[in-house]
Amino acid sequence: MTRALFLALAAASLAPGVPAWAALLTGVAFGVALAPPWAAQVKRASTWLLQGSVVGLGAAMNLEGVLAVGARGLGQTLVSIIATLLAGLGLSRVLGVERLSALLISVGTAICGGSAIAAVAPAVGAKSHQVSVSLAVVFLFNALALVVCPPIGRALGLSGPDFGLWSALAIHDTSSVVGAAMQFGSGALEVATTVKLARALWVVPLTVVAARVVRPGEAGRAGPRPWFIGGFVAVAALVTWVPGLTEVGEGVASLARRVLVLTLFLVGSGVTRAALREVGWRPLVLGAVLWALVGVSSLAVVVLGRVP
Repeated sequence: MTRALFLALAAASLAPGVPAWAALLTGVAFGVALAPPWAAQVKRASTWLLQGSVVGLGAAMNLEGVLAVGARGLGQTLVSIIATLLAGLGLSRVLGVERLSALLISVGTAICGGSAIAAVAPAVGAKSHQVSVSLAVVFLFNALALVVCPPIGRALGLSGPDFGLWSALAIHDTSSVVGAAMQFGSGALEVATTVKLARALWVVPLTVVAARVVRPGEAGRAGPRPWFIGGFVAVAALVTWVPGLTEVGEGVASLARRVLVLTLFLVGSGVTRAALREVGWRPLVLGAVLWALVGVSSLAVVVLGRVP
């Protein structure tokens, strides 16, 4: 019965018109209420589907415009990453959060959520419970941001590009950034995807630096590389410079958006009661404070930046 319901909900998330936030919240409700089936397989599938969806979204992008938009958020991205890491490590001492858990939560908040945690964790020798706690904390606030950021953007009268920039700076995980931008409307998705992918590139040098600082004797050990960023750029370049592929590219990107909604349901189903119990209050407070600091400060940057 549980498996049949899971498959039915997953299939329903692919239906046209199902919003990203609804799929995510349905997944979370399922994971908390029931024991999700095929947990390991679903986790692997959601990772590949997310990355594949990001590559597919590149089929609707003009690479020249993408590079111009990415340059716009470069300075804000670098400042945001450094400030978030420093704030996270400082707050962890006040709250008494263990060092590696705090580092992973800070990295996930600063760069690209679960992808950054997955890359940095093996490089610094993090244990399984530290990784689980960090992923749970970061994901909880990803889910919250996906729901609350679009209404805030509309209430403040942000344009599509402004909201895209804010979501890329303020929301941790690529899936949640894209999901929020999809809800907001025209102009948001292109900016959000571009700036977020540019932000995600920082996981590579950060992984090397973290390994050298935490484990100087094993600095060469690196985690997964964000291959999907290269795939996104390659697909966008192909569609940009081969005009005959424009219509095909739109179809590929449309399919990628539906697959992304399914992915959000799968990701949400991984939030279980056991994961919530494991988090505890100290890492949760750390994640909440960092999430609020990044969200408010990046919103201020975007709003002030649009003032003549």
